[in-house]
Amino acid sequence: MSEHPAAEGQTVHPDLVGELSGPVEALLLMADEPMSSLTLAQALQAPVEAVEQTCRELRDFYDRTGRGFELRHLAGGWRYWTREEHAEVISRAVLEGQQSRLSQAALETLAVVAYLQPISRARISAVRGVNVDGVVRTLVAREMIEEAGQDPVTGAVVFRTTDTFCERIGLESLDQLPDLAPHLPDASTLEAELGQLAAVPPAGTTTDVDQLPDEPAADETLDDEMGAPRRGDPPAPAGGTEEGGRP
Repeated sequence: MSEHPAAEGQTVHPDLVGELSGPVEALLLMADEPMSSLTLAQALQAPVEAVEQTCRELRDFYDRTGRGFELRHLAGGWRYWTREEHAEVISRAVLEGQQSRLSQAALETLAVVAYLQPISRARISAVRGVNVDGVVRTLVAREMIEEAGQDPVTGAVVFRTTDTFCERIGLESLDQLPDLAPHLPDASTLEAELGQLAAVPPAGTTTDVDQLPDEPAADETLDDEMGAPRRGDPPAPAGGTEEGGRP
């Protein structure tokens, strides 16, 4: 069996091609690299010639109907690609996706950092009662917080908010952060309690942070009041970029 597309004039029974269209589309949509005709044929338990004709007919159908994606045969296989003429809208969507909304858990963690910075992961976990490693990584990736050296006592890495954080919530400086609710304990008392909760355990014992439950999995998103655009699942960049979603 050949892995290369058969001659354009070669035809296969139309009923078989019609039956293969849906399964071929499903396989190509989930592919993370070009799939050869042979690979598709083996997965579908169908003749290679039928698979090749199916792919050609799908390609022509997408071109005739002006779909936003196309089916190409490159690097020895078939794969969906976004069309070059949609590069501008795709680029805009990708940029907006990078500023997508944060989850409630991420916003709570960001508030802890904002009011108690510089602060270590252990102290954040002590305040929130959950393991915050994943949320902290997300906030660092979004450039909302950054590393700010090490704690002089424990040597743990501490974090602080960034200029991006102030820009996103509309503050000139952290001095403009609103006061904490009156019913919260005095700052010095809170600091003392946090110091006790985040104290380094004796050698050979498991840290409190390790024993804390992990933060529930959630899509990170920026709060509406922070001016973020709507969340979306951006398609792959256009003009030579693979299509990663359903047409």
